[in-house]
Formats: sequence, structure tokens, C-alpha cells
Amino acid sequence: MSHSQPARDESAWHRPMIARLADEQHRTATMLELFFDLCFVTAVAQAATAFEHELAEGRIGHGVLGYAMVFFAIWWAWMNFTWFASAYDTDDVPYRLLTLVQITGALVLAAGATEAVQRQDFTVITWGYVIMRLAMVAQWLRAARADPERRRSCLRYAVGILVVQVGWVVRLALPEGSGLATFAVLVVAEIAVPVWAERAAVTTWHPHHIAERYGLFTLIVLGESITAATGAVHASLDTHAALGDLAALVVGGILTVFALWWLYFAQNAPQRLTTLRVALLWGYGHYFVFASAAAVGAGLALNVAHATGHGHLSDHAAAAAYTVPVAVFIALVWLLHHPTPVRPDTADIVHPVAAVAILAATFTPSPVLVTGVLATLLIAAKLSLSARGTTKAGTAQAPRTSP
Repeated sequence: MSHSQPARDESAWHRPMIARLADEQHRTATMLELFFDLCFVTAVAQAATAFEHELAEGRIGHGVLGYAMVFFAIWWAWMNFTWFASAYDTDDVPYRLLTLVQITGALVLAAGATEAVQRQDFTVITWGYVIMRLAMVAQWLRAARADPERRRSCLRYAVGILVVQVGWVVRLALPEGSGLATFAVLVVAEIAVPVWAERAAVTTWHPHHIAERYGLFTLIVLGESITAATGAVHASLDTHAALGDLAALVVGGILTVFALWWLYFAQNAPQRLTTLRVALLWGYGHYFVFASAAAVGAGLALNVAHATGHGHLSDHAAAAAYTVPVAVFIALVWLLHHPTPVRPDTADIVHPVAAVAILAATFTPSPVLVTGVLATLLIAAKLSLSARGTTKAGTAQAPRTSP
């Protein structure tokens, strides 16, 4: 049974960290959470820019690996704060100060993102990550003290996170050749901590709050993609590139990002988050959603540079840098939000068909524009199928009139 949430005294500097109600009414993101996201997106931008640089130089495998590793640190630290806040946000002075520590760690992480992606030097980024995670240990210890019903779970979180952070620090002293293997081991350990901790007692995360937080971060990352592309276009115009050469890229990029936004927010995520298992799979799957959304901006900027004669990639490789993350985003949004149908129909396959078509757009003369058009057609198809389904449902429910 959950403790009832006491009325908050805004003048109090300290409040007991009692679990919030899982069915709390009007649970929305706080201003502190929004500020936290904006600081985190700095790290996303740095990782995406470094990723774009690696691709432009032709170091595709090296760039993809470095980007995937850096983005795990960004995503995992953000995700853990989000789920903790959903259950234990007291918004008192200690909570705000510990969140400030995590923001500081995020900025340190952002400062080391370029070195990590381009040179596989994870020293700075590791210390930034550890700063964030140790602040979370302090938060979980506060929760363990104030919430006896879930004390075992909170202590498992605190101990598990602390042990893994020791592992990240030790990893810095290991021989260079063991870097990737130890990274994989520590990633598995990080992901296992919530599964282990929640077995003791399920924390009171709020489905609507979680869905809103993920949606807001998706929105911010998509906005960062537009910002990255705008910077690339501006730089190209400074080199007196022909505006006509960039028009297809600009139009295709705008159509694509708008379509990705539409597709993501057309889903009813809270309705899917009915059990802890589903919620964990949904939350973990967003690693690829966030990473692909940020990579769309890097791919668009790369194609702008490629169109103006910069970089060392072939036409198809440059196109794939854009089409692949778009296709991944569309496929993952469908997989994470789509319930298993009893009898599959046309509406169940439009997403995967669109994803395959966008991958095929890699080999067209104007891949960015074609991708934008295909993504827009996907929205049109969904709207048409939705309208048709509504009409059929209304017809089926209409009362029969006597002859």
C-alpha cells in the first residue's frame, strides 16, 4: 500500500522523501525536470556533432561505435533520473541541489563527448557520468530512509549503482585493448540494477508522467536535429554554395523531422505502460529512439556538407547516414507502441513498409527529399486508415432501423 502524499509546504527546505502515488492526478513534468533536459541536450549535441565529423572523414565504424557508447552514458543517466523523479520527487532543497550535481556531471560529460567519439578517450566522460550516478546514490539513500515499505528496493538501487561506478573508474586504469569488453560488461550491469532492485519492491512510477518525460526529451532531441541542420546550411551559404543545391535538403529535412514528431506523438504511450516488464522494455528501447533522432540531425548536416563538396563519403554512404536513422526511428516507434494484433491488417504494416522504402531511398538521386516525402506519405496513410477504421466502427455500432 502506498503512503498518501502530504501537502507540500513551499517554504520548507526539507521534506521526507515519501513515495508519490502511482495514480496521482495531474502529474506533469516540473520546471526542474525541463531544465535538466535542456542541460542534457548539450551532451546530445556534442555527441551528434562528433559523430557527424567521424562520418564525414570516412571513419564510419569508428564513429558509430563511439557514438553508441557515448549515447549510452547520456541516455542511461537521463533515464535513471527520470524514473526516480517519477516516484520520489520532493522538490525540496536537498533534491534540487543533488539534481544540480547531476546537471554539472552532464556538462562534464558533454565536454568529453568529442574526445570519446573521435579518439576513444573516455576519461572526461567517465568522470562526468560517475558524478551524475553518485548523486543518484544519495537520492536513493534518502528514499530508503523515508520509505520503509520500499527500503530494500531503494538500497538495492544505491548499492548496485555504487558498485558499477567503481567498475567504471577501474576501467580507466585497464589496458587499452580491454576497453570494449569491459564497457559491454558494465553496460549489462547498469541495465540489470533496476531489474534486480524492483524485484524487492516496485517503486511508484507514474505512467503518464513517464510518457510525458520521454516525449519531451524526444521533442528536444528532434529540435536539436533542426538546429544542427540550420548550422550546416548557414555554413554552406557562407561558402557561397548555390541555394538551389540546398533547397531539396532543407525541404526534405523539415518534412522528415515534422513527420517523426507526428508519428511519435500519435501514440498513446501511457496506455501501453501497464506493467513493470512492459515499461522497462519500453524505456530501454528508447535508447535507439533517442540515438536515432539525434543521428538524423547529424546525417542531415552531413548531407548538406556533402552537397557542397565537403567530406570523404560516397553519395550512397552520405545518404545512408540520413536514411538509416530515420528508418530506425520509424521502426522503433512502431515496435514500442504497437500492441500485438489478434488479426493483422493494413494498418499493422504501414510503418515497417515505410521504413524499408526509406532505406531504399538511399539509392535515389535526392535521398533526403525522398525520405521526407515518404515519411509524409506514411502520415497520410495512417490518417486515411484511421479515418476508415472510425467510419467502420461507427457503421457497426449504428442502430438498425425497422423496415
